[in-house]
Amino acid sequence: MMKDYRVLLSVTALLAAVSLNAEAKLYKWVDENGVTHYGEIIPPKYANRNAQTLDKGRLHERDLSRDKPGQRGKMMSDEEIQAERHDNALINTYSSDKEIDLARDRNLQQVEARISSYTTLLKSANDNLVSLQQERDRIVAQNRKIPKSLEDDLAEAQQRIDKFQADLNTSNEELNAVKARYAADKARYRELKGLPPEAGQ
Repeated sequence: MMKDYRVLLSVTALLAAVSLNAEAKLYKWVDENGVTHYGEIIPPKYANRNAQTLDKGRLHERDLSRDKPGQRGKMMSDEEIQAERHDNALINTYSSDKEIDLARDRNLQQVEARISSYTTLLKSANDNLVSLQQERDRIVAQNRKIPKSLEDDLAEAQQRIDKFQADLNTSNEELNAVKARYAADKARYRELKGLPPEAGQ
Protein backbone atom coordinates (compact mmCIF):
# COMPACT_ATOMS: atom_id res chain seq x y z
CA MET A 1 0.00 0.00 0.00
CA MET A 2 2.83 2.41 0.91
CA LYS A 3 4.60 1.59 -2.36
CA ASP A 4 1.47 2.40 -4.36
CA TYR A 5 1.13 5.72 -2.50
CA ARG A 6 4.71 6.68 -3.37
CA VAL A 7 4.14 5.82 -7.00
CA LEU A 8 1.01 7.96 -7.01
CA LEU A 9 2.95 10.92 -5.57
CA SER A 10 5.68 10.52 -8.18
CA VAL A 11 3.17 10.43 -11.02
CA THR A 12 1.38 13.50 -9.64
CA ALA A 13 4.65 15.45 -9.40
CA LEU A 14 5.61 14.42 -12.92
CA LEU A 15 2.27 15.55 -14.30
CA ALA A 16 2.60 18.90 -12.50
CA ALA A 17 6.07 19.42 -13.97
CA VAL A 18 4.86 18.54 -17.44
CA SER A 19 1.94 20.94 -17.03
CA LEU A 20 4.26 23.77 -15.99
CA ASN A 21 6.62 23.09 -18.87
CA ALA A 22 3.71 23.05 -21.28
CA GLU A 23 2.66 26.51 -20.12
CA ALA A 24 6.18 27.96 -20.13
CA LYS A 25 7.10 30.32 -22.95
CA LEU A 26 10.37 30.16 -24.80
CA TYR A 27 11.70 33.39 -26.28
CA LYS A 28 13.97 33.79 -29.27
CA TRP A 29 16.00 36.97 -29.78
CA VAL A 30 19.02 38.19 -31.76
CA ASP A 31 21.87 40.10 -30.11
CA GLU A 32 23.89 42.98 -31.56
CA ASN A 33 26.26 40.53 -33.25
CA GLY A 34 23.45 38.78 -35.09
CA VAL A 35 23.64 35.67 -32.90
CA THR A 36 20.28 34.00 -32.17
CA HIS A 37 19.51 33.06 -28.54
CA TYR A 38 16.73 31.10 -26.85
CA GLY A 39 15.52 31.31 -23.26
CA GLU A 40 12.56 31.70 -20.95
CA ILE A 41 13.56 35.30 -20.09
CA ILE A 42 14.80 38.02 -22.44
CA PRO A 43 17.83 39.86 -20.99
CA PRO A 44 16.96 43.51 -20.15
CA LYS A 45 19.51 44.86 -22.67
CA TYR A 46 17.59 43.13 -25.47
CA ALA A 47 14.12 43.98 -24.15
CA ASN A 48 13.66 46.73 -26.72
CA ARG A 49 14.51 44.50 -29.69
CA ASN A 50 12.10 42.51 -31.81
CA ALA A 51 11.69 39.02 -30.42
CA GLN A 52 9.73 35.85 -31.07
CA THR A 53 7.81 33.73 -28.59
CA LEU A 54 7.74 29.97 -29.04
CA ASP A 55 4.60 28.82 -27.22
CA LYS A 56 3.38 25.21 -27.37
CA GLY A 57 4.97 24.60 -30.74
CA ARG A 58 3.57 27.78 -32.31
CA LEU A 59 5.72 30.77 -33.28
CA HIS A 60 4.37 34.19 -32.33
CA GLU A 61 5.93 37.43 -33.58
CA ARG A 62 6.48 40.06 -30.93
CA ASP A 63 7.22 43.48 -32.37
CA LEU A 64 8.13 45.72 -29.46
CA SER A 65 7.89 48.83 -31.60
CA ARG A 66 4.16 48.22 -31.74
CA ASP A 67 3.67 47.46 -28.05
CA LYS A 68 1.35 49.74 -26.19
CA PRO A 69 3.15 52.32 -24.01
CA GLY A 70 1.73 50.80 -20.86
CA GLN A 71 2.90 47.31 -21.78
CA ARG A 72 6.36 48.42 -22.79
CA GLY A 73 6.66 50.52 -19.67
CA LYS A 74 6.41 47.35 -17.59
CA MET A 75 9.57 46.06 -19.28
CA MET A 76 11.57 49.30 -19.12
CA SER A 77 12.17 51.57 -16.15
CA ASP A 78 11.09 55.21 -16.25
CA GLU A 79 14.73 56.25 -16.55
CA GLU A 80 15.26 53.96 -19.54
CA ILE A 81 12.11 55.24 -21.24
CA GLN A 82 13.17 58.87 -20.73
CA ALA A 83 16.68 58.11 -21.98
CA GLU A 84 15.29 56.45 -25.11
CA ARG A 85 12.99 59.40 -25.78
CA HIS A 86 15.89 61.79 -25.34
CA ASP A 87 18.02 59.78 -27.76
CA ASN A 88 15.22 59.82 -30.33
CA ALA A 89 14.81 63.57 -29.88
CA LEU A 90 18.53 64.14 -30.51
CA ILE A 91 18.51 62.07 -33.69
CA ASN A 92 15.31 63.64 -35.01
CA THR A 93 16.21 67.25 -34.09
CA TYR A 94 19.80 67.55 -35.29
CA SER A 95 21.34 66.51 -38.58
CA SER A 96 24.90 67.07 -37.32
CA ASP A 97 26.72 67.88 -34.10
CA LYS A 98 27.43 71.36 -35.49
CA GLU A 99 23.73 72.10 -35.20
CA ILE A 100 23.97 71.28 -31.50
CA ASP A 101 26.73 73.90 -31.20
CA LEU A 102 24.51 76.47 -32.92
CA ALA A 103 21.58 75.70 -30.61
CA ARG A 104 23.89 75.98 -27.60
CA ASP A 105 25.23 79.34 -28.75
CA ARG A 106 21.70 80.71 -29.22
CA ASN A 107 20.74 79.70 -25.71
CA LEU A 108 23.98 81.04 -24.27
CA GLN A 109 23.40 84.41 -25.93
CA GLN A 110 20.04 84.74 -24.19
CA VAL A 111 21.49 83.89 -20.79
CA GLU A 112 24.52 86.14 -21.32
CA ALA A 113 22.19 89.02 -22.21
CA ARG A 114 20.40 88.58 -18.87
CA ILE A 115 23.73 88.42 -17.05
CA SER A 116 24.79 91.69 -18.67
CA SER A 117 21.48 93.32 -17.74
CA TYR A 118 21.61 92.20 -14.11
CA THR A 119 25.24 93.30 -13.84
CA THR A 120 24.30 96.80 -15.02
CA LEU A 121 21.30 96.96 -12.68
CA LEU A 122 23.39 95.75 -9.77
CA LYS A 123 26.04 98.41 -10.35
CA SER A 124 23.39 101.11 -10.54
CA ALA A 125 21.75 99.87 -7.35
CA ASN A 126 25.09 99.85 -5.54
CA ASP A 127 25.85 103.39 -6.69
CA ASN A 128 22.44 104.50 -5.46
CA LEU A 129 23.00 102.87 -2.08
CA VAL A 130 26.38 104.57 -1.70
CA SER A 131 24.78 107.94 -2.46
CA LEU A 132 22.06 107.36 0.14
CA GLN A 133 24.61 106.26 2.73
CA GLN A 134 26.66 109.42 2.13
CA GLU A 135 23.54 111.52 2.66
CA ARG A 136 22.81 109.67 5.89
CA ASP A 137 26.39 110.21 7.08
CA ARG A 138 26.12 113.97 6.49
CA ILE A 139 22.94 114.13 8.54
CA VAL A 140 24.55 112.16 11.35
CA ALA A 141 27.60 114.45 11.27
CA GLN A 142 25.27 117.42 11.77
CA ASN A 143 23.67 115.72 14.78
CA ARG A 144 20.35 115.66 13.02
CA LYS A 145 17.76 112.93 13.10
CA ILE A 146 17.68 110.70 10.03
CA PRO A 147 14.35 111.17 8.22
CA LYS A 148 12.15 108.09 7.95
CA SER A 149 11.94 108.57 4.18
CA LEU A 150 15.73 108.21 3.96
CA GLU A 151 15.66 105.10 6.12
CA ASP A 152 13.02 103.64 3.81
CA ASP A 153 15.11 104.52 0.75
CA LEU A 154 18.14 102.83 2.26
CA ALA A 155 16.15 99.67 3.01
CA GLU A 156 14.66 99.58 -0.49
CA ALA A 157 18.07 100.15 -2.07
CA GLN A 158 19.51 97.19 -0.17
CA GLN A 159 16.54 95.01 -1.18
CA ARG A 160 17.12 95.87 -4.84
CA ILE A 161 20.78 94.95 -4.52
CA ASP A 162 19.91 91.63 -2.91
CA LYS A 163 17.38 90.85 -5.67
CA PHE A 164 19.70 91.76 -8.55
CA GLN A 165 22.54 89.78 -6.97
CA ALA A 166 20.28 86.72 -6.60
CA ASP A 167 19.13 87.06 -10.22
CA LEU A 168 22.73 87.38 -11.36
CA ASN A 169 23.75 84.28 -9.41
CA THR A 170 20.85 82.31 -10.89
CA SER A 171 21.76 83.39 -14.41
CA ASN A 172 25.39 82.39 -13.92
CA GLU A 173 24.26 78.96 -12.71
CA GLU A 174 21.96 78.70 -15.72
CA LEU A 175 24.87 79.57 -18.02
CA ASN A 176 26.93 76.70 -16.63
CA ALA A 177 23.94 74.35 -16.82
CA VAL A 178 23.35 75.19 -20.49
CA LYS A 179 26.99 74.51 -21.33
CA ALA A 180 26.93 71.20 -19.47
CA ARG A 181 23.62 70.10 -21.00
CA TYR A 182 24.67 70.76 -24.58
CA ALA A 183 28.08 69.20 -24.00
CA ALA A 184 26.34 66.02 -22.79
CA ASP A 185 23.88 66.13 -25.69
CA LYS A 186 26.68 66.52 -28.20
CA ALA A 187 28.68 63.66 -26.72
CA ARG A 188 25.61 61.41 -26.72
CA TYR A 189 24.71 62.41 -30.28
CA ARG A 190 28.18 61.51 -31.51
CA GLU A 191 27.93 58.19 -29.68
CA LEU A 192 24.55 57.42 -31.27
CA LYS A 193 25.95 58.30 -34.70
CA GLY A 194 29.01 56.14 -34.17
CA LEU A 195 31.37 59.13 -34.22
CA PRO A 196 34.53 59.24 -32.10
CA PRO A 197 34.63 61.54 -29.05
CA GLU A 198 35.84 65.07 -29.68
CA ALA A 199 39.46 65.83 -28.91
CA GLY A 200 39.94 66.83 -25.30
CA GLN A 201 36.94 64.88 -24.01
